[in-house]
Amino acid sequence: MRFIPTRFHGILDYVVGLLLLASPWLLGFSEIEAATWAAIIAGAVVLLQAVVTDFEAGILHKVPMGMHLLVDLVLGTALAASPWLLSFDGRTYLPHLILGLYLLLASLATHRRPSRPYQRGYVRPGHVR
Repeated sequence: MRFIPTRFHGILDYVVGLLLLASPWLLGFSEIEAATWAAIIAGAVVLLQAVVTDFEAGILHKVPMGMHLLVDLVLGTALAASPWLLSFDGRTYLPHLILGLYLLLASLATHRRPSRPYQRGYVRPGHVR
């Protein structure tokens, strides 16, 4: 069931994170405060998580991939449900539902461990091989 490589997931995280941050203005719901903040917060979490995860696309390599995927699962569920939880479903809901379901499904379809070449070539700071 898991068919998305962690490298590809990481690249998508940067794209989706930026899309979430820009979506209120790109998709025309910036006047809806709750919808705007839900997208901005989700985008910031996706980007921050990509930076700190220990995988090919990460920069700081602090958070294990399994934890990253768990956060994606919870965040995707919350984002998909946010139009109804925050009562803006009468004005907009598709961007949050679609991107939330993407995060949820990507968390279920992404490998739990980075590729072998990455694991062999990377030594965490402070660890000796």
